[in-house]
Amino acid sequence: MGAAIAEFARAGMAEADVSAIVAAAGVAHGTFFFHFPTKEHVLLELERREEDRIAKQFAQFLKSKHDLASALGEAVRLVAGLERRLGDRLFNDFLALHFSQTRPQTEDGRDHPLIVLVAQEIALAQERGETDPHVNPMNSAVFFLLGLYALLITTNHWPTGHALLEDYVARTLRSLKP
Repeated sequence: MGAAIAEFARAGMAEADVSAIVAAAGVAHGTFFFHFPTKEHVLLELERREEDRIAKQFAQFLKSKHDLASALGEAVRLVAGLERRLGDRLFNDFLALHFSQTRPQTEDGRDHPLIVLVAQEIALAQERGETDPHVNPMNSAVFFLLGLYALLITTNHWPTGHALLEDYVARTLRSLKP
C-alpha cells in the first residue's frame, strides 16, 4: 500500500505506473491486482484508513463542549488537513474519487464513520430544537461532506479559500435551522 500511495502522490492516480509500484513493493503484478483490482481500489483503501483516522480525531473533539457550528468547523479542519498529509495531487485524487463514475459500488453512507458522526451531531442538534425537525441527519451529513469535498477540489488554492469554507459552514447551518 505504501508504494502505491507514494506513486500516486508522485504521478497522480491516472498516471501512476503499476510497474513502479510493484517494483518498489517487491511483489508481482498479480499480487498487486489481487489486492487492488483497479487503481481506484487503492484510493478506497486509503480513504478507509484516513477516514477512520479522521473519525477518531473527530470523536475525540466531540467529547469536549461544543455546538453544531464548531463540530462542522472541526470536520472541515480535519478533512482540509488531509492535503498537508497526502500532498496536493493525491489529495485531489482522493476527494475526486467520491464523484467518479468508476468508483466501485461497495457502500452506503453508514459505511463511513465521519458521515455517521456528523449525522449524529445533526441529530443531537435536532433533539435540542436547533435544527428543523424534518431534516434528515444522514442526508444532511452526506450533503455537507460531499459539498465540502467538491469545494476543496475546486477552490483549495483560491486566496479566499478559508473564507469560502467558513461561509459554507455558515450556509449549511442556516439550511438546517427550524
